[in-house]
Amino acid sequence: MTKEHKLYSYLLTLAMLLWGGGWTALKILTYNLPMETIIFWRFFIMSLAFLPVLYWLKKPLKVDVHSLKYILSSSVLNIAFMVSSFLGVKYGFAGAGSVIITSLSPLMTFLLMVLFFRKKVSKMQYVGLFLGLLGGSIILQLNDLSLFFNGSNGYFLLCAILWAGVTILAQRAHKHLHPIHYSFYISVVATVVAFFYAFDANLGAVFAQGKEFWIALLYLAILGQTLATTIFFMASGKLGSEKTSSFMFLVPVFALLSAWLFLGEALQLHIIVGGFLSMLAVYFINKTHLSRHHE
Repeated sequence: MTKEHKLYSYLLTLAMLLWGGGWTALKILTYNLPMETIIFWRFFIMSLAFLPVLYWLKKPLKVDVHSLKYILSSSVLNIAFMVSSFLGVKYGFAGAGSVIITSLSPLMTFLLMVLFFRKKVSKMQYVGLFLGLLGGSIILQLNDLSLFFNGSNGYFLLCAILWAGVTILAQRAHKHLHPIHYSFYISVVATVVAFFYAFDANLGAVFAQGKEFWIALLYLAILGQTLATTIFFMASGKLGSEKTSSFMFLVPVFALLSAWLFLGEALQLHIIVGGFLSMLAVYFINKTHLSRHHE
């Protein structure tokens, strides 16, 4: 491994740490202000934070009809994801939400590709799907439907489905737009939409909040989104998408640890077991693709 590859591996680990801590930050933000206010400021600050990144990238911004449809669709899905994740974290556990969403999103992406794009499924991928369904049923506690329907797991499952849609759209959009430009456009469009959604809310209420609130908000918008996303896309170009994606397995680990350290959330056995099975499922689903890639 070259020094450059080592550097990007360290940076990727940092990005996963920042992403994992974002769930704890979101939980803190649910304590004081309404959802629409938080969502608007999150996207607004994120848009501003992208400006120095765009200046450093030194690539002219451009958009065409093909990319516009992906930007608008992804913006709507991103807002819906934020609404669902806010409600899930507000009424549930930040650590559990991160494990459910991070482990089930790749499975949902694969299922959507199979259902709507007729992707062929290998024997190894069938094994992965079985493990994914088993792991998902454990972490969602489907053995007791009252826990599922009365708790926050339904919101987290919806998040996983929404993020699968975002992932598929992003894969197609990157043929027309640079990933950083794509993320910036989504953030700007989401800011405008969120502003009209939160127009009647007291958006200025954030300036009356204390230090803990602002640390959580700035962390979520700048470190947990802009910086982590930029590192991820940079590393993808240097290390390849397959190796870069494997670092995603660190996100729930860091999320569980941060929720335990800063929120006092207990490490639940069904979340750990189900999350492990779901991550193993993603490995089996990607195993065929990875083996072909290295042949």
